[in-house]
Amino acid sequence: MSQAAADDIELGPIDYLVVEYPGGQMTGEALPHLVSLVESGTIRILDVALVRNLAGGGFQAIRPEDLVAAGATEFELLADASTGMLSDEDLAEVAAIMDADSAAVILVYENSWAAPMATAMRRAGGQLISNGRIPVEAVVAALGESVDATITGR
Repeated sequence: MSQAAADDIELGPIDYLVVEYPGGQMTGEALPHLVSLVESGTIRILDVALVRNLAGGGFQAIRPEDLVAAGATEFELLADASTGMLSDEDLAEVAAIMDADSAAVILVYENSWAAPMATAMRRAGGQLISNGRIPVEAVVAALGESVDATITGR
């Protein structure tokens, strides 16, 4: 695909995250929030997988469609999110950095809310030269008590 053709595709920034759950205890508490982000068009899920480190070594990868087939219908939204962006090698790399007897969810998503702006920037010749995230803990530590006042309005 030519650069000009790529510039015409409205696509927001693509991010991924890996969240580890010690002891493998995923409660599903965050799932309704994820569903809300998808339904509002804020994000579009491109790929997702669950990885569990096994007690005797090795790991098990679980795809949402496997969970749905086993009767866990709350994962139906995620079952269609499989672009193939997450390879077996990616899953093995995640398993290698996880603690023993833990589970993790890997989520690849498009920031759909930013797609029109990102597309316009690409068409204008803009190139992303840096990006990153500041952990919440670092913000709280840097701002101290003023962060509580800013967030809560007190």
